[in-house]
Amino acid sequence: MHPFTLSTVDDPAAAIAAHARDPELAFIAGGTDLIGLMKDHVALPQRLLDINRLPNMARIEAVPDGGLRIGALTRMSDVAADMEVRRRFPVIAEALLFSASGQLRNMASMGGNIMQRTRCAYFRDEDDPPCNKRRPGSGCSARHGLNRNHAIFGWSESCVATNPSDVAVALAALDATIVVRGTAGERAIPSTDFHPLPGDAPERDNALWRGDLIVSIEVPACAEGRASHYLKIRDRQSYEFALVSAAAAVATDGRSIRSARLALGGVAHKPWRLRAAETALRGASLDDIDTLRTAIARSFTEARPLAHNAFKIDLAQRAALRALQTAGARA
Repeated sequence: MHPFTLSTVDDPAAAIAAHARDPELAFIAGGTDLIGLMKDHVALPQRLLDINRLPNMARIEAVPDGGLRIGALTRMSDVAADMEVRRRFPVIAEALLFSASGQLRNMASMGGNIMQRTRCAYFRDEDDPPCNKRRPGSGCSARHGLNRNHAIFGWSESCVATNPSDVAVALAALDATIVVRGTAGERAIPSTDFHPLPGDAPERDNALWRGDLIVSIEVPACAEGRASHYLKIRDRQSYEFALVSAAAAVATDGRSIRSARLALGGVAHKPWRLRAAETALRGASLDDIDTLRTAIARSFTEARPLAHNAFKIDLAQRAALRALQTAGARA
């Protein structure tokens, strides 16, 4: 195990300042992802700063207008069990319950979950094959290797890995905002912009910089929130990243779709919003399966499957349809 020192902090400004000035320091909350990366010698911080004592960052607040404010240090299991979360945005609770194991959800923080590194099996391979995320400039073994689980949207020659977070997919569908505090003050990052596409710099997993601290996740009120659902398809029933997942939220007039929100996981370097499908679904009947399929297919014209994952195109469309139908039944 890589040696490190551990200290604690109870003042956000002090935590931000320490992180900004020390490139060998990393924040730790639940540690469920970071410690694993350290064991694999992928992340090697010299100093860990425990931020669990920072005040007012482990709360779930039901905003009067119908939205939610979720503190970055709130444990995933607490969010999944919260009655207001389950009532206002069931897609969030369901996505969390599909994540990891019960023991890990009890430890893992919401901020830490959305900060998980986008990676694939080559990233953690003990034989250290070429991986631009682990060693920038070394190449991407998955591009022409075993890529069944990899991206069909937005990939580059530098990286074809997919983002592992389940709840990030739900947050993308709901247009949530990540509130971040740094040396220059506080800013809000749309959840759809929090994870970049790989481009030529796949080692960059999110929009954070040195000194940035996630404070909260804010989910705005929306007409579609209560009729929402998360569907995860994976190779085994538990403790597995998504092969494909879908978050759907819908508002209806009777059986007619007034508006819909759709996002996919397991298909790109970031949660992938199906904007064209959302537009095409307006006015469609939830009972008209052919029209729903055609609308969803409009978001797949830019899909680029790799050698071993062309099946994901059909699987993802079926997942989106099923999630939409389940959400629609709740409207």
